[in-house]
Amino acid sequence: MLSASADRVKESLNALTDQKPVSAKTKKSDTGVNLEQSGIKRKISQSRKNSVPTVVKGAPKAWKLAFARAARDAMGLELDMTALSLNRRSLNELLDLPTDCALIVMLEGPKDGLGLMVLSPEVLAGILEMQMVGKVSGTAALLRRPTRTDAAMVSSLIDRALDGLEAELLQSNDLIWTSGFRYASFLEDARPLALLLEDVTYQLMQADISLGNGAKTGQVFLALPADGKGRHPKTPDAPPSRAAEMVFEAALGAQVMEATADLVAVLVRMKLPLDMILNLKVGDPLPLGSAALDKIDIEGLNGTRLAGGKLGQNRGMRAVRFMETTKLTDLTRPDPAVQAQMLPLASVLQRTG
Repeated sequence: MLSASADRVKESLNALTDQKPVSAKTKKSDTGVNLEQSGIKRKISQSRKNSVPTVVKGAPKAWKLAFARAARDAMGLELDMTALSLNRRSLNELLDLPTDCALIVMLEGPKDGLGLMVLSPEVLAGILEMQMVGKVSGTAALLRRPTRTDAAMVSSLIDRALDGLEAELLQSNDLIWTSGFRYASFLEDARPLALLLEDVTYQLMQADISLGNGAKTGQVFLALPADGKGRHPKTPDAPPSRAAEMVFEAALGAQVMEATADLVAVLVRMKLPLDMILNLKVGDPLPLGSAALDKIDIEGLNGTRLAGGKLGQNRGMRAVRFMETTKLTDLTRPDPAVQAQMLPLASVLQRTG
């Protein structure tokens, strides 16, 4: 029995000694795999960050909305800016923008300022197709020189888009360089641009355009002088302070309290036949019934009873002494039908006199 146990222990020791040690090469290989996987993860993470669309703000965002809205409202055209950028460019850089067969539009702005708008052949063809046949075809645009007729057909769309751009920026500082520009004319080629445009810095908005849900794609450039001469934005008024509110309330209260209010002293109300009222004349007696000099109602012009009093004199003149008043919270407007039937005696006499 002891011999069998010793044999089993010996076999276990031999098994342990027969195990091959892990080589340094294997460890190094595993480490390399881990590093490689880590690098791949970083690249994937970076690509995801880069794929997030850039948030467009200010003038670019307004231009994107205004151009798309103008195309939709003017001709029912689905227009989308798939990419848009805003950069400052010199005149020499602008001269290289127009491509062959592009529509070159001159814009007239405030204080004789001039701007530039360029529509690529694909964009021009899509707009013209929408106007003429009601849809944008997927065929390639025919490369030809734009004509005055082409420019006239897109001029209203350009003005509508520029007007929308201005409306979107009423409270933005970008309004200074974007406002006031409208279609002026078109150029058959880009050679006169160097003579027409001022040698100043320009704000250039460059957009990639998709027409008719991708049926045609092209580019649109809008270049306006960076040192704008247009309208200044409307800054929202700061909310008034509590002290200013108190001063205003006090001034308003003083004005209200100085307003005049007419009161009517009613001795009695009565109902008379219409023929009797129409035949009243000066000198006719009119019985007052239960009227009493010590029971006079003070009413407003709308017939609401405000107080009660009695007839008397003050310094030789007839007067009414207030005997009791009605709280403002208890005032109620009389029924219009009752008010129409129960006219004050003074009103009846005035109408028949």
